[in-house]
Amino acid sequence: MKKFNLFNEIITVDKTELLQAINSAKEYGINIRGAIKYAPFDEKEILIYQGKYTPQPANALVKAQAPTLAEIFGRNYQIIENKNKVLIKAFSNWQELIRVNTPRASYDDTTGDGVDKFADEALEEIGWNATEFDINYRTLVDVLEKECEGTLLCIEQEDPYKFSGLGFLDDDTHAKEVLFSYCQNEIKKLMREDPLYTTEKLTDDEKEAAEYFKCL
Repeated sequence: MKKFNLFNEIITVDKTELLQAINSAKEYGINIRGAIKYAPFDEKEILIYQGKYTPQPANALVKAQAPTLAEIFGRNYQIIENKNKVLIKAFSNWQELIRVNTPRASYDDTTGDGVDKFADEALEEIGWNATEFDINYRTLVDVLEKECEGTLLCIEQEDPYKFSGLGFLDDDTHAKEVLFSYCQNEIKKLMREDPLYTTEKLTDDEKEAAEYFKCL
């Protein structure tokens, strides 16, 4: 998986398309590639902005002045305009982007407790069974981020270290195959090498998990 660190990334948007979206009176979003998308959004869409512009009611006594893009986006966005493009930095709006993107994320790594479930039911079943052999979600996420295609939308800095992220897998079916194979190999090794995990000593829950991973 590749990281998209909002601390470092500047998103470039076509100015004409952005103005069209703002004036459309429709809910729209800007994804990490700078493309304008309209609701309803694709199930794997990753957005750095989501909103719907509603102009202020006209006042007959005061001539309305069109707001700037910076005013429309709000103080949590840094906006630079040139003739044809708009450059956007979105890291200050991270908490809102968590809310916007979590419904489409494969997993949530934004809390101090770390990842505790997968959005996909098949991946979650693997995660649940793996815990019987002390294979935790952090370990599984590390495997996914190393072996699978996808995007980790995050804010990450080195000093002091700070990380918060949402994972988006490109292919849940492939991710399931990767995790299942990893867990199967780890459990077989554990049962082979650790005297506490011989077949005779497995609890009922451990046996059920071992059968799930085809280790018995």
